[in-house]
Amino acid sequence: MRIVLAFDSFKGSLSAARIGEIVSAAIRRADPTVAIINKPMADGGEGTAEAVRLAAGGEWVVRNVMGPRPERRVQAGFVRWPNRGALVEMAAASGLTLLDLGEHNPLVTTTYGTGELVRAALEGGALRLWLAVGGSATVDGGAGMAAALGWRFLDGSGHPLPLGGGALERLARIVPPPEPVRVPVEVLCDVDNPLCGPEGAAAVYGPQKGATPEMVERLDRGLRRLAECVSRDMGRNIEALPGAGAAGGLAAGAVAFLNASLVSGIDTIMALAGLEEALAGADWLITGEGSFDEQSLRGKVVSGVTRVACRRGIRVAIIAGQVRLPESQWRAAGIEMALELKEPGVPLDRTLAETPRLLA
Repeated sequence: MRIVLAFDSFKGSLSAARIGEIVSAAIRRADPTVAIINKPMADGGEGTAEAVRLAAGGEWVVRNVMGPRPERRVQAGFVRWPNRGALVEMAAASGLTLLDLGEHNPLVTTTYGTGELVRAALEGGALRLWLAVGGSATVDGGAGMAAALGWRFLDGSGHPLPLGGGALERLARIVPPPEPVRVPVEVLCDVDNPLCGPEGAAAVYGPQKGATPEMVERLDRGLRRLAECVSRDMGRNIEALPGAGAAGGLAAGAVAFLNASLVSGIDTIMALAGLEEALAGADWLITGEGSFDEQSLRGKVVSGVTRVACRRGIRVAIIAGQVRLPESQWRAAGIEMALELKEPGVPLDRTLAETPRLLA
């Protein structure tokens, strides 16, 4: 028998790679003759770069860069493939998990560190870039990232704006660098939110990052001002672009300042990891995540890998911390089995503490 493992992480509990190790060991105890291929997956947020590196190989490159707040330095890494390209995960440098709860403030948080990782990848000779943009602490429209790459954002007096989303409402002019990025760039993006307005980056994602209603109004004005200046100075319309609001508008900034394309995150991660090739001749695909719910079947890891397996006629099983979908719904999606770790009456915190044992 041939089994492919393609787990997302169980957030707050186990990484995708560790889940694969535990499940592999358990299967081999039951039947040592089973052939197992472990392809850790991710949804574009924290841990994406490491999951892709483990699934697809590549060199792990570490740099000391600016964190989500300008006064903070962090050790962040990206994946590099010689003669191919690099995958930069914004959560590694500009992610919400790098901050304590009292530090959440999208008026001051910045994507500058993500720009430093992009610059390091380019200086290392990357011929192509992928940007995983989930898990951000920022609503700066990617201006911080662009500033790290030489773009200048000036106020009405010609002075450089400080970093952070709160300064963008004073933006008057954008000055490009002498040498803009010229390699192909793809942003892994599985949302369709525009940059501004009631469904935009500030309104939808700002509160998750510590924004009060007053902050949301300021941030939205700043993003709208950024879009106006990009349209006037660069001839690009990023305000209504579907997906532009991802990662606090970093997706819009990547389009404007890196000439990036917005692509499906899970489809790109599966391609980079070589999942299609791994599934050739497989009998089962086992996948899962912390909570198997309505969102799982809408563009996330589980839906993506299930779609590929079903297309090849491969049986699919889910192992999740909790299963919150009725059997009729997951069977309709082509899934044959769905097992949950949480036992009836057991508190969630105890389940989390015992996840490795329960998973095995």
